[in-house]
Parts: sequence; C-alpha cells; structure tokens
Amino acid sequence: MHISQSARTPHASSPEPDLRHHGDVEVRGMGAELTDLAVNVRSGTPPEWLRERIAESLGTLAAYPDGRAARRAVAARHGLPEERVLLTAGAAEAFVLLARALPVRRAVVVHPQFTEPEAALRDAGHAVERVVLDPEDGFRLDPRAVPGDADLVVVGNPTNPTSVLHPASTLARLARPGRILVVDEAFMDAVPGERESLASRTDLPGLVVLRSLTKTWGLAGLRVGYVLAAPDTVATLERAQPLWPVSSPALVAAEACSAPRAVAESSLAAHVTAADRAHLLARLAEFPELTVQGPAAGPFVLVRLPGAAAVRSRLRGLGFAVRRGDTFPGLGPDYLRLAVRDRATSDRFATALRTALDDLGGRAAGADDETGGGAGHGGAVGGPAAGATGPGLAEAPAAR
Repeated sequence: MHISQSARTPHASSPEPDLRHHGDVEVRGMGAELTDLAVNVRSGTPPEWLRERIAESLGTLAAYPDGRAARRAVAARHGLPEERVLLTAGAAEAFVLLARALPVRRAVVVHPQFTEPEAALRDAGHAVERVVLDPEDGFRLDPRAVPGDADLVVVGNPTNPTSVLHPASTLARLARPGRILVVDEAFMDAVPGERESLASRTDLPGLVVLRSLTKTWGLAGLRVGYVLAAPDTVATLERAQPLWPVSSPALVAAEACSAPRAVAESSLAAHVTAADRAHLLARLAEFPELTVQGPAAGPFVLVRLPGAAAVRSRLRGLGFAVRRGDTFPGLGPDYLRLAVRDRATSDRFATALRTALDDLGGRAAGADDETGGGAGHGGAVGGPAAGATGPGLAEAPAAR
C-alpha cells in the first residue's frame, strides 16, 4: 500500500474536499424525480410493520422519551450489558459526542471514508491527521500505517464509499490501552452474517463501535443509531448529550429493529442485497471504460471512470442520480459511488450509462483536465496523505 508519511501542503490543483457534502444533495428539489443511486438507504423501506409500530408511538408524544426498553433491546441484540449501550440521534450525533466529550491529543482518520467524523473533530477544534489508503492496494488498511501514538483512530467497516470490508483481526490490531478506536459499522447489517463485526467484542481496550438504523431500515428522517463501548466511555458520552436526545418514535424503532424477528429480516435483506450487488457488478463489467473498486461488501460500489463529472451530469439528464466521489479525501474527480438496487433498476442504469458514454464520446475522457483530473492515481488524492499538514489539519485546530 502507498502511504505517504511526509508533511506537506496540498497542491493548489487538489482542493480540500467538501466534508459536508453528502449524497442526499443529489436528490433534493428537482432531483427528487431521479432514480436514486446516490443515497445508500435500502429501497422499499421502512417496511409496513415498522411504519405501523412507529405510528402507534405517536400517541405517547405528550410524555418525555424513555429509552430504557430500547437500550435493553439493543444490548440483547449484541449480547452486551446495557451499560455498554448509548442511543443517539443517528450515528452523526455519536461523531459529535466523541469529538466534544473525549480528551483527544492526536486524532487520525482513515480515508477514504464517511466524512462526518473528521468534520466533527475539526469543528470541535481538534487537529486531524489522515491515513489515506491507496486504490492500487484495493483501499486495504495496513495497521502499521496508523501512527503508534494516535489516541483516537476512526475507520469505517465496511467503508463508505469504497465498500471495503476490513478483517476484524486487522482492526483489532489497532486497539491498545490509551487509544479510542472508533469503528463505524453503519453498513455492517447489510453484510451477510455481519462477518468481521466487532460489535460484540468486549476484550479490546478503547473500542467504540457505531451502528445506524438508517440504511437497512430506511429511517434517515427519524435519526436513530447507537454507540457500543466500555461503560465509562458510554457514561462520558451520555453526559455530553442534551436531555432526551432520542425521540420516542426513534426509540420505538430502535427497540423494534433489535428484536429477533427484525434481525432475521435484516439478515435476509443482506443476502438479497449481495445478490443484487453481484448483478450490478456483472452489468458494470460490460464497460471497459470503467474500473470497479473491489471486492465490494457494502450496499454500494465505487467505480473509477475518466470524465466521471461529465458522465454524472449526463446521467442526471437520463434520469439517474449517482454520488460524486471527489468530496471524499483520498478520491478524485474520476470516481462515482453507486447504490445497489434491484436487478431491473441496475439493468435500466446500465442502459443509461451506455447512452451517456456514447453521447459524450471522447469528451468524457478529457473532462478530468478541467477538474484537476489524474489525481485519482496516488494514495493522497483529493487531500493530504497520512501525516499531512494542510489547512485545518494537523498544524492548527480547525475552525468553521
């Protein structure tokens, strides 16, 4: 793997990625009419039984939220004691709590990955260093690339947007006394058998696992997730929360989605997603113009395509929204992320992609020249590499 350890300032042709850009921007306003391959929420959700449970909870809105039942359900789902569970208003709140409540001296974020952890750390005034994984190594993590004295390390598994599933044994090597190891498992329930999950581990010092109910259950608008960690870490984060941070409907959803019936349903959905992903990958293999980063394990795939910005724009005209990749540190303008959908949708997308590429012809390949193209080839694309000290990173506390 190519990991740069040198400290340098990013070149002007590699602008700092917009850490606050997320896929939902693609389907707002007029984009709401597009077929959505930009957002990783499972289509057709929430299921009817879950909508009914949430609707029933509306009769309790006069009372303050009581999270005890939901906390018990989440703990039971992972075979953990209740004091190791903290319910949050989505995983995004957990990132803010970690950034604000924990004493952090040297924070390291492994990229490419979901950008909210770094944004939250920077907003809280922390310097942030990046370990940027190399596409030529399949975006695989070598634990030796993480500075030994880092006391906060954040990594996704499976990672958004690369869809890489890191072995649990690899991530476990990052745990050590005096370090908080944050593993974002927001998409782990979309992996058959949740293999490589660390959610139920209690033997690793400083381990913090984050889970979200947004993706599999279609609850992005409800905002519900949870933290799994040692009791003292949970207590510290809980003290930083406002009173009643999770609404009653969200608590009902957390309890319902942690029940054995729901876990079995999500397991089945994971197998369906895997089959649908295989079909999408087979269709993408028809296009010699693009490279699929893999092997993919999440409900999305990352592709590399010259002139991706122009292709993305043309796809919008053909009725499809896809996620741009250049807002992720470590990627460049020639990356797109595609959510896995049912086979019929993937077939329609493949037809649209062929049309887009034919319409653009040679223009797409030259589009990178207008957007700092060619940056997607190194291990420090779109932002500083490991140990880099660009603006707002390691050399000074970030401010927004």
